[in-house]
Amino acid sequence: MSTYKEIVTKAVIGKGKKYFKNKYSLEANAKPSTVLGCWIVNNRFNGKLDNNDALINGSFDINIWYSTDNNTKTNVLNETINYNEIINIKSKIDADLNDAEIIVKALKQPECTNVNIEGNTINFEIEKEIGIEVVGDTKVKILTEDEEDEWEIFDDKLDEDISKKIDKEVKEDFIN
Repeated sequence: MSTYKEIVTKAVIGKGKKYFKNKYSLEANAKPSTVLGCWIVNNRFNGKLDNNDALINGSFDINIWYSTDNNTKTNVLNETINYNEIINIKSKIDADLNDAEIIVKALKQPECTNVNIEGNTINFEIEKEIGIEVVGDTKVKILTEDEEDEWEIFDDKLDEDISKKIDKEVKEDFIN
């Protein structure tokens, strides 16, 4: 006969991911002629749970290389950009997210796209994708067999003759 047993364990009880495309603008010190390149480094983030949402707080450093004076000189604009994003969590119906922990992953690192210049302002878009997993306690049902293997029985009583022999042969002053 088979039965089910419940095991309480930590497992992924919720997950979600979201693609973001955000627009930003930065002012250059000198009037840009052409944007020559854009690099994003030091993407840092963390997350916390708020009901069925994951609140992601992060930042990255952007370096925009641009030319000035009719493409005769170059400058680099360096800025740290902070971001706050919300990702909806799809979770098991009976999952309790109160004591859960969140794991945040960059599924697509921030990437600069669609750059243009308006006066001294450089406008650009940043694309990124963030994924989250919520890990918490959950119950798992497993199929078990009712019948257990029998235990081998050992008699731990010492034979009386052996006990007498030990008492006779063991010297109590063996440490001396």
